[in-house]
Amino acid sequence: MMWSMDRKYCIFDMDGTLVDSMDYWRRLGFEYLEGKGVPEEDAVRTMEAVKNLTLSQSVQLFLDTYGLPGTPEDVLVEMRDIMERHYRTDVGLKPGIVNYLDQLRERGCRLCVATATDERLAHICLERLGIDDKFEFLLSCQTIGIGKEHPHIYLQATVCLDCQPEEAAVFEDALYAAQSAKAAGFYTVAVWDRTQARDWPALTALADESVMDWRDHLTNVL
Repeated sequence: MMWSMDRKYCIFDMDGTLVDSMDYWRRLGFEYLEGKGVPEEDAVRTMEAVKNLTLSQSVQLFLDTYGLPGTPEDVLVEMRDIMERHYRTDVGLKPGIVNYLDQLRERGCRLCVATATDERLAHICLERLGIDDKFEFLLSCQTIGIGKEHPHIYLQATVCLDCQPEEAAVFEDALYAAQSAKAAGFYTVAVWDRTQARDWPALTALADESVMDWRDHLTNVL
């Protein structure tokens, strides 16, 4: 496979790109309901019902359907605590990513993270996995206040890196995020994650390059 990514500035998504965490996010609502004693069959049915809802709408549905105590804010805190536990104990790295990052750094590339995950949780995850210090900084959509449906987080990264969008590569597993980066002029690299399999054809058609497995690109990055 030809691998011609030659940008000196690299902006990495975290979940689904650096770390194998998307299954935990996909199961988060189910895990929350299960912890509240909701029968598995009911929890499965509820998760089907919230597929096209926002997180805040989903949380309100949980409260209304099962008469759970507390506020939507309480539920969000509990769900964040569940993900924190996974980041501290279960979430693993994508195979080959450590060596890939090291080879980029040896080549003189400057690396950062742009994630939709809470900044504190992201650092907890990356520190436990031993790669937090491979990045100059980490930006979070939750801190910035704008999601990746807009390119703001990537543009903010270029300000911190002192570069232009066309000089930087954005590595993403989510189609909507890659679309945002591409439209803003970034070199875009699609990263395979099984939870995004349905969008993979569109993602690879959009991106400048694609990665099915980081290990396939180690010898070509130098």
